Amino acid sequence: MRQILFTAREQAELQTVPGHAGPIPALHVRGRTLVSLVSPGTELNWGYLGNNFPVETGYACVFEIDGVGEGVTDLRVGDRVFASGPHAERQQAPREQVTRLPDGLAPEVAVFARLMSVSMSTLNTAAAHAPARVLVTGLGPVGNLAAQVFARCGYQVTAVDPVAERREAAKASGIRDVRASVAEGPDDLAGRVALHVECSGHEQAVLDGCNCVCKRGEVVLVGVPWGRKTELSSFDLLHSVFHRYVVVRSGWEWEVPGQARDFSFNSLAANHAAALAWLHEGSVRVDGLAGIHSPDAPGGVYAGLLARTLPEPGALFDWRLLAAA
Repeated sequence: MRQILFTAREQAELQTVPGHAGPIPALHVRGRTLVSLVSPGTELNWGYLGNNFPVETGYACVFEIDGVGEGVTDLRVGDRVFASGPHAERQQAPREQVTRLPDGLAPEVAVFARLMSVSMSTLNTAAAHAPARVLVTGLGPVGNLAAQVFARCGYQVTAVDPVAERREAAKASGIRDVRASVAEGPDDLAGRVALHVECSGHEQAVLDGCNCVCKRGEVVLVGVPWGRKTELSSFDLLHSVFHRYVVVRSGWEWEVPGQARDFSFNSLAANHAAALAWLHEGSVRVDGLAGIHSPDAPGGVYAGLLARTLPEPGALFDWRLLAAA
């Protein structure tokens, strides 16, 4: 089968690799990929700009089942499912790790459930409950969807990004309070924010959040600090944390268990199902978040994402555009 690999620094190629041979394992499903979604932050910084090659990439896809293993009774050939699979023309996954798409939900929309799940883990674990005030900084695909998810759940959301195109995309998705910085607009944030969902990976945004949250408010680091961007002193951050009683923590998605279990009220599987339902009903929108590309020339897609020369902030590969081998 064909799969996108990072073969060297800043080099992505569609290559032929061994496929899933032999009988389908019990309690597994197998099928052809319809679409797969690029995670601009993780894939660019960890893979495309990484040091270990070759490496497979991608962690979100929708595929159409063409075979099921023994013991799978609730899915059948022809069903379309969401999975955390790689950029490859075929997929195989355990039954418990795929979620059937609602009837009529387009694959190129459904695949965004993966990025929604990132901030939904923060939603699951946050101390603040709706209708508390939430600040979201960084409005790339993850941040945009985070703002929508929290607004969908009844929180009062303020979304911040210095890039005008990202602000316009957030407004188009229904976020009402969108600003270029925390200092823009009315002076109504300092001491009134219960939860700061930081999706940019920028040190200044973290400090801004610490200065905005109320006492014992949370600052959750969803965005990865891939590189130093400022000359800020750690003293400024520590001073704010100490005197404002701020809780600063990781936005580690896997703090939530993958599957439902006793004494746990949430799971990644439940989040994926909810995300698909919200996408299906239109209460979370993905218009303009990613352009559609053929997998046959992935190098230009990743180069465009890195240079920010693509029309959209994200990208997805439509494997239906790939000619048969």
